[in-house]
Amino acid sequence: MTPMEIVGSLGIVGYGLGAIGPGIGVGLIFAAVINGTARQPEARGALLSTAFIGFALTEALAIIGIALAFVFSGQ
Repeated sequence: MTPMEIVGSLGIVGYGLGAIGPGIGVGLIFAAVINGTARQPEARGALLSTAFIGFALTEALAIIGIALAFVFSGQ
C-alpha cells in the first residue's frame, strides 16, 4: 500500500468520525420535536417547521465534512 492510499483511507475515516456530531444533532432535534408535540400537540406545525430548518443546517455540516474529506484525501 502506498502512502497516498493510506492518507485517502484516513480522510474517509476522519469523515466517519466527523459525521457522528451531525448524527447526534439530528437525533436531538427530532427528540425535542417529539417531546414538544407530546406536551403541546397544537404546536406541532411550528415545531416541525423549525425542526426542518435545524435539520437542514445540521446536515449542511455533514455535507461540508464529506466534501472536505474528498478534497484532503486527494492530496
